[in-house]
Amino acid sequence: MSAPSGRDLHASTTTVLSALMIIIGVGLVVRTLVLGGGIFAIGVIMGLLFVAAGCGRLWVARRGGK
Repeated sequence: MSAPSGRDLHASTTTVLSALMIIIGVGLVVRTLVLGGGIFAIGVIMGLLFVAAGCGRLWVARRGGK
């Protein structure tokens, strides 16, 4: 069994951290709305930004491999 190359490790780490950012963002939005925050509450805005950043990282990582 050989060790993964640096490029494979980087791609895997990017995917995991991007997915984690999306999960955190969704959690922020849900928690803020459950606690009575409105659509312009800071938790909703930050959550949406986390989701956008995570999706953007995944998109760039997938597109960069072509």
